[in-house]
Amino acid sequence: MRPDLNITGVSCVEGGDPLTVRDLRGFDGIFFAGSPIQMHEESEETRQAARFMTSIFEAGTPSFGSCAGLQIAVAAAGGTTGLRSPGIEAGFARNITATEEGRSHPLLHGRGLVWTAPAMHSSVVKTLPPGTTILASNADTPVEAAEIRHGNGVFWGVQYHPELTLAEIGAALRRQGPDLIEEGLAESDAALDAHATRLQTLHDHPDRRDLAWQLGLNEDVTDAARRRLELENFLRRLEERRTG
Repeated sequence: MRPDLNITGVSCVEGGDPLTVRDLRGFDGIFFAGSPIQMHEESEETRQAARFMTSIFEAGTPSFGSCAGLQIAVAAAGGTTGLRSPGIEAGFARNITATEEGRSHPLLHGRGLVWTAPAMHSSVVKTLPPGTTILASNADTPVEAAEIRHGNGVFWGVQYHPELTLAEIGAALRRQGPDLIEEGLAESDAALDAHATRLQTLHDHPDRRDLAWQLGLNEDVTDAARRRLELENFLRRLEERRTG
């Protein structure tokens, strides 16, 4: 999206020399992508992730997170997460609806009142930390997008995956196959594979209106620029911050 950017990849759970608050202040912005981490489970991994996010809040560096990234920020700011009912939100989050606050928030600039987005998660935000504004939700996921103000920092996050392509969602469905079949979301391995293949085909040929119609998708997902709107809006925020 920005070929001219210098990007540093860091793990917040694999040990090594952690970045200090001073180090974190040297970045224009910080992104958390999705992860299989479950922040409602007590482990050294979840504690490390929360500590890392706490340092980001202290540093005051703007941050953005999708899926597990949102849940890491929630836990670090004093909220809680837990298992989603009913089960996994797999493939796509449907009928995501902007709240009154979300309609005018810069994170969701360009979104309609209701949209669909790639998603793959089995846990959700359960209790909000202080300083949180819910920006979007749907019927089964009460926090689909949020802003968290904590310490010196501001975090923007979404429970869905604007960074994932249709092909990557198809691959994720295949990896989660046994769980999806157990939950009744797919009848068999063959049915799941056929669904993932349709997603791959639509990824390769985004102008296939027949496949988009069969899958119940529109340009919010099939058009890469629209799918990545939240990422674009965060990058624009960082640019505005740099230029004053």
